[in-house]
Amino acid sequence: MNRFDYIQPASVAEAIAAVSEPGSVYLGAGTNLLDLMKIGVSRPQRVVDITRLPGLDRIDWLPDGGVRIGALVRNSDLAYDERFAKTFPVVAEALLSGASAQLRNAATVGGNLMQRTRCAYFQDLGSACNRRVPGSGCDALGGQSRLHAVLGWSEHCIATHPSDFCVPLVALDAMVEVEGPRGTREIALDSLHALPGSTPEQETTLAAGELIVALRLPAEVASFADNARYLKLRERTSYAFAVVSAAAALEMEGDTIRAARIALGGVAAKPWRAREAEASLAGAKPTAEAFAGAAELALAEARPSGANAFKIELARRIVARALNFALAGTPQEMPALPASPFSTNPGAYHVA
Repeated sequence: MNRFDYIQPASVAEAIAAVSEPGSVYLGAGTNLLDLMKIGVSRPQRVVDITRLPGLDRIDWLPDGGVRIGALVRNSDLAYDERFAKTFPVVAEALLSGASAQLRNAATVGGNLMQRTRCAYFQDLGSACNRRVPGSGCDALGGQSRLHAVLGWSEHCIATHPSDFCVPLVALDAMVEVEGPRGTREIALDSLHALPGSTPEQETTLAAGELIVALRLPAEVASFADNARYLKLRERTSYAFAVVSAAAALEMEGDTIRAARIALGGVAAKPWRAREAEASLAGAKPTAEAFAGAAELALAEARPSGANAFKIELARRIVARALNFALAGTPQEMPALPASPFSTNPGAYHVA
């Protein structure tokens, strides 16, 4: 690591002022940032530690039934919060499918939203990477691209966003509360992460110095709680990032789908909301044909970025299976292997 100044502010306002210095970064749990600093990808001149800022580690239930989650709430604390897990079970399942228990005990909600790609070329200082060094090129194009993007990529970057947590959050209309030099604002999580275009180094829509202080889920999406699942296919059963993943949630009215929510992970530089697929299911019967049609729509714009054409068909199948799992019903207790297609047969669940 390079030498850096370490600042521990006492308030959000002090943190924002401290990070205004060039070369400054915010530090939460550091489960991603410290790794990048150790390998030289991130070389900040000033680290602003926000972990002791008051009021950012609370889960607050709002009068209308929605929830506000402070940016410093630990992933495991949120996933195991009984009321949260019952109200937004698909989010809890996604959280428990990510990383290891030790990392979940340290990692924070805000940090999870801001984690950077795990693309091997981004992490290798000997490789060209437009995210790391704008204008240097993208060695992933024409390289080992098996796990790279099939939606929303450009000739400048084909990396994917690694978060599990963000996938159901996007499906459920999560909002991000931000404070910065110009005051407070809200951003739809679906708009927080940027597609690469010609400027892949601009990974989010946050302005300089802005700090995520909370995440909010609206009360109305609790109507999906009875039929919501997160499904993640990875190269090993646990402790691995998704090759592809899908969050699926259904609001049923008798034997008809009143509304659906679908989002994908592992396929783009941001969690991918499949709105046309959702619309195709509204008012439909929950048949295999309807789910297959929704899966086709979800991947309608997909194209290989290299040796990864298989991911398109794989993602279609994961969407259809996630919808089937959601139709079978949210488990009363978390599956033994959260989000794994190999945990149980649909409709039969294990105790965690």
